[in-house]
Amino acid sequence: MAKVRGEKGANIKELLPKKYQDLKGKELEKALERYEKMRYDYGEAIGVVAAQSISEPATQITLRAYHAAGRVQLVTTQGLPRLIEIFDARREPKTPSMKIYLDERYATDEEKAKEIASKIKETKLKDLLLEERLDLGEMVIELVIDKDKISLLNLTMEQISNAITKTTHNVEIKIEDNILFVRPTSKSIDIKDLQTLRVRLREKHVKGIKGITQILLENVNGEWVISTLGSNLRKVLEINGVDKRRTYTNNIHEVASVLGIEAARNLIVKEALETMRSQGVDTDVRHLMLVADMMCFSGEVKAIGRYGVAGSKSSVLARANFEETIKHLTRAAYRGEEDKLTSIVENVIIGNVVPVGTGTVKVKYKG
Repeated sequence: MAKVRGEKGANIKELLPKKYQDLKGKELEKALERYEKMRYDYGEAIGVVAAQSISEPATQITLRAYHAAGRVQLVTTQGLPRLIEIFDARREPKTPSMKIYLDERYATDEEKAKEIASKIKETKLKDLLLEERLDLGEMVIELVIDKDKISLLNLTMEQISNAITKTTHNVEIKIEDNILFVRPTSKSIDIKDLQTLRVRLREKHVKGIKGITQILLENVNGEWVISTLGSNLRKVLEINGVDKRRTYTNNIHEVASVLGIEAARNLIVKEALETMRSQGVDTDVRHLMLVADMMCFSGEVKAIGRYGVAGSKSSVLARANFEETIKHLTRAAYRGEEDKLTSIVENVIIGNVVPVGTGTVKVKYKG
């Protein structure tokens, strides 16, 4: 095989990662071929290529809710709306969700997996009720609890009572069999106040993690995996039996807060790639990696738009070109800012040769 040479005469094999150094024959040829495809020339406009490679196929993506016929599925935001959420770095996704993996002790045992799932799913008082009654003579709310449900969730009547009194003031609770008698201690209560209290009691948090409203337990490649609608990564990682190395959420800012900026950057790439792949768009992952790097290089997650990457460019003309033109030009004039014309956009605006391709080279002719 002919020797493939890179910059400054270096053997490309030497530039490969260490784990590929010992490859020989066809394996080496394949590795070198992939390496060659990954390279780009000096002066190539990789930002423009990445933008086009993501944006053009994204126009063909539609709003499509994920659905698998014949089985239960959690419906989450897909397609173009999800891409917009990712690149706008929204604080809260429209449908926050988690993928929770279990460690070896629980992953293959369905009963243990169900036990962890019951600890995760938020349970409100209304989920346990068989019946609600108002005793207007005694001014008491009677809550009839489903014994089968509390048995399944390993709850007791005392625990439910404690959960209510912990967050509800001025009430007394009496337990008789499976009925909770809730009596307001205020002397000036009327029927309207009693009705308002009844509605508030229905929403009381009894068990699980707040915000996680639905769970789905699935067997994936021989191990049980929990999918959720709703997200609380910090609390979930505190549960014994959860695999902290693989569990993640689709909330980018939550991942950045709990696991750090590198994890958030990886999540941006993963979520964007999966969203595009699910719609049949085969964009090269390196374009998405470039965008993710731009969003996270400062140490915090920034949106692509006016309040993020585009709005923080050093070039006045580049900022003015994106949005809020008058604001940027007026502010720059007031501050006496100077544009060095080092990038593409500002040179296009004033008609200069852009500093990419042949424009990166300046030649002087001396006659």
